[in-house]
Amino acid sequence: MKKRPLVGTIVKPKLGLGSREHAKAAYNAWVGGCDIVKDDENLTSQSFNRFDERLKETLKMRDRAESETGEKKMYMINITAETGEMMKRAKKAKKAGNEYAMIDMLTSGFSALQTLRASELGLVIHAHRAGHAAFTRGKHGISMLTIAKIARLIGVDQLHIGTARLGKMEGSPEEVVGIEQEIESGMIKGKGHVLEQDWFGIKPVFAVASGGLYAGAVPKLIRIMGSNIIIQAGGGVHGHKGGSVSGAMSMRQAIDAAMNKIPLKEYAEKHRELRQAIEQWGMV
Repeated sequence: MKKRPLVGTIVKPKLGLGSREHAKAAYNAWVGGCDIVKDDENLTSQSFNRFDERLKETLKMRDRAESETGEKKMYMINITAETGEMMKRAKKAKKAGNEYAMIDMLTSGFSALQTLRASELGLVIHAHRAGHAAFTRGKHGISMLTIAKIARLIGVDQLHIGTARLGKMEGSPEEVVGIEQEIESGMIKGKGHVLEQDWFGIKPVFAVASGGLYAGAVPKLIRIMGSNIIIQAGGGVHGHKGGSVSGAMSMRQAIDAAMNKIPLKEYAEKHRELRQAIEQWGMV
């Protein structure tokens, strides 16, 4: 069987959780089956949830979740800030034993992104595209494909590219799959809006599908984008009527069904969390 997609979530709500509450929400998602927990794009170091305290508390919960589940768990803390402060936060994350960092790449700017990549920290860079619509939805703007190419050239490891209209994000299946091919493949065959291009050994980027996803959208998303993706659900995990643990379980169950080619409704008959997610949000 092909390797399954990774499951990620964002700690919700966007604002209001203290450091320990944030860490507890992350823990619930991890023990339910999420591989990745990341900060929201607008959570950096607010007075109610300071960066240093959040880092300490959430890594503590990460280690506990790894011990209890026997699975590798990842925490992508948002280090977005002006370049000097960004690098201080990156170094703190590394020193604390974290291997990952998230950055709002358009807010920080491509030069800051280059500074982070060129550092000797070796962090896995999860690039969020927050604010891209100001460029990509305008008649005379910059396409998301172009932004994705720049991100790959700089050397990010993961990049949000949309949900092929299965969630709340713009972007047709053709556009999103074209971007996915551009950031993952070594040789791009020209067709449609994609020009033929050889990346000459420049490393690929892990595509992240995120924005309004839930268990009922998982099989179709995998059919469109393949299994070599990160499927990230915020409300689709934390908004589950059974809570965050159940929400994470429903996502893993939906992936298991899709990878084993079992119809979602059939699989849901023996998996309560998936059944509840379908009753709550439906299927596409």
